[in-house]
Amino acid sequence: MHLAQLNAARLLAPIDDPRVAEFADGLEPINALADSAPGFVWRMRADHDDPRAIVKVETDDYLAFTYSVWRSRDELWNFIYRSAHLEYLRRRREWFEHLAEPYSVMWWIPEGVVPTMEDGFARLERLRTHGPGPEAFTFKDFYAAETTAMPRHISSWVPSPQTT
Repeated sequence: MHLAQLNAARLLAPIDDPRVAEFADGLEPINALADSAPGFVWRMRADHDDPRAIVKVETDDYLAFTYSVWRSRDELWNFIYRSAHLEYLRRRREWFEHLAEPYSVMWWIPEGVVPTMEDGFARLERLRTHGPGPEAFTFKDFYAAETTAMPRHISSWVPSPQTT
């Protein structure tokens, strides 16, 4: 099993705005760091030719997200909290709105599966609605792969401005 992770956030300004310029300038090196990190399997890319391009949802120009797959919790943890990524994480409130609801979710997928955007946002909505469980969890409330039964279906959910 591999660990899928979705992190959704609302920018304080458009990606080309000077208020988020330091964040935008860090996209290329942080993404390169992720791509070469031990345990990294896959990440969704907005544009293979533009490393500064962020993945956005068509219905909301300010909603940006990262979507990745890792071999294990520890390898994802090490990238997030034990690499240069941590400095960007510490500065997130300079560039993103503070969200009172969960903005990051994880779940297990079979090795070789590439998760869909719809599944990722459905998992985030499940976490927001029902709290952590084997189908949608966080680092704090983590579920090992052995405890996770693969759900038959999770309904699709695409964010709208009212739900973000």
